[in-house]
Amino acid sequence: MKFMRFAGIFLLVILFQSCSDPNQFKESHYNGYAQGTTFHISYLYKGDDIADMDKVLKQHFEAVDLALSTYKDNSLISRINRGDTIETNDIFQIVHNKSLEVWKASGGYFDPTVGKLVRFWGFGPDARRAVDTSAVDSIKAYIGLERLDPIAARWAIPSGMELDYNAIAQGYTVDLLCEMLEARGIKNYMVEVGGEVRCLGHNLKEEAWRIGVDKPTENIDQQDRFQFILGMDSMSLATSGNYRKFWVDTISGMRYAHTINTQTGYPAKNRLLSASVIAPTCMEADAYATAFMSMGLQKSLEFLRNSQAPLEVYLIYSEEGKEDWQVYQSEGFKAKILN
Repeated sequence: MKFMRFAGIFLLVILFQSCSDPNQFKESHYNGYAQGTTFHISYLYKGDDIADMDKVLKQHFEAVDLALSTYKDNSLISRINRGDTIETNDIFQIVHNKSLEVWKASGGYFDPTVGKLVRFWGFGPDARRAVDTSAVDSIKAYIGLERLDPIAARWAIPSGMELDYNAIAQGYTVDLLCEMLEARGIKNYMVEVGGEVRCLGHNLKEEAWRIGVDKPTENIDQQDRFQFILGMDSMSLATSGNYRKFWVDTISGMRYAHTINTQTGYPAKNRLLSASVIAPTCMEADAYATAFMSMGLQKSLEFLRNSQAPLEVYLIYSEEGKEDWQVYQSEGFKAKILN
């Protein structure tokens, strides 16, 4: 799973376009570094721009961190993981409730109680290290969202369990920023944090926002980097993959990818190279992209055949005996691809 520093995979490049038409819209851009990753925000406005936007953005990033960052000792999630019993806030509860929804829908392949496994495999705040795989079964005994009371007024978790919402919190950060823009009357925007993106309306050329997603390779060719380019309006996109965020055990030589298979307790190892998901909210897209990487190709396709979830997907996978990547894309996703 992705984690809050963020290990969100930098798969996504925003293709900014400029146009001068002062009689209609003006455009603002905000680019920076927060939560351990980059962010890019672009929006159109008339009249006066949003006052103190830098300060507003900082407040929103910090609010998510103080609720959900496993890298901050004073965050709600860190206190809960230490064994404290506390009152949560709206941010924490919104993310938990959506996690519970995706956990049920995915048959447990998305599960924020995976925190102890994330740390064990070296993808949390702890330094990477050689692992003793004989301990995996004992850690799995603490995995399972069904162990938590979803309507508790005060939160505590069973001893030995650790929460990690980082496979959904990044998407939620995007949604929160979009809600802030809409509350200020902005109807045309693109918000991207660490590769997760949500768009509404159009750019200055009155076209859908153009979003490029990198090919699933460790080495980027700047002349031919994009797997596809989407035209996005009123939707969210998240991409997860196992080909960039990994580490190699110097003792065994084993390569460990960052997505944890909650069923086995091991990093996911399957033919799926990346999963791109379009959903109504970035929080949903983020969570389902992670769930698909944990499921693998066949279980993901089975899920999509049977699910009523409003998702469009683009899956890249390897196939034995074939050198080139293979692609599955839903019809709705295919319709959004510009080239």
